[in-house]
Amino acid sequence: MTTIAYKDGVIAYDSRQTRNSAIVSDDAPKRQVVDGVSFFLSGAVCDEKALIAAYFGTPSAVPVECSGYVVDGDKLMMVGHDDKTGIWRQDLDPTNPDAIGSGAPYALAAMDMGASAEEAVRAAMKRDIYTGGKIRTLRLDQHAKANTST
Repeated sequence: MTTIAYKDGVIAYDSRQTRNSAIVSDDAPKRQVVDGVSFFLSGAVCDEKALIAAYFGTPSAVPVECSGYVVDGDKLMMVGHDDKTGIWRQDLDPTNPDAIGSGAPYALAAMDMGASAEEAVRAAMKRDIYTGGKIRTLRLDQHAKANTST
C-alpha cells in the first residue's frame, strides 16, 4: 500500500508501489491531478481510475478498493468507495493531523510525538514494508489549495 500523511498544511507521501508482497517500484507517482483536482490514493492501483471517475460522477459497477485524500479547490477531503452507496467524501479538519495507508498507525504515532508530515512518512518507512522510496510533499495554502510541490 503506502503511507500518506497530513499535518500543518502539508501532505507527505512515499513512492513505493507493491503488488502482493513484491516491490514493483520505489519511484511511483502517488499524486494524480485530474481537471485541477489532486488525488493522493492508497490501495489497489488498478482501482484508482474507477475511484477518480466516481469522484467526477461516473459510478463504478464493481467494488473499488482504494481511498485517499483529495484537494479540490479550497477543500481537503478524504474519499473512498462503498459498494452499496458509491463514492463517499469527508471533509478533513486542517488543524488535525491524519494519515492513511498501511503505514498510517506509525505515521500517526510519529505526528502525535511532534513529527511533521514528512518525518511521519519517514517513520512509517522504518517499520512498514509497503512504504518506501522517495518522500514527496505538497504544501497547501490556508485554504487547502496546492501551491508548491517538492
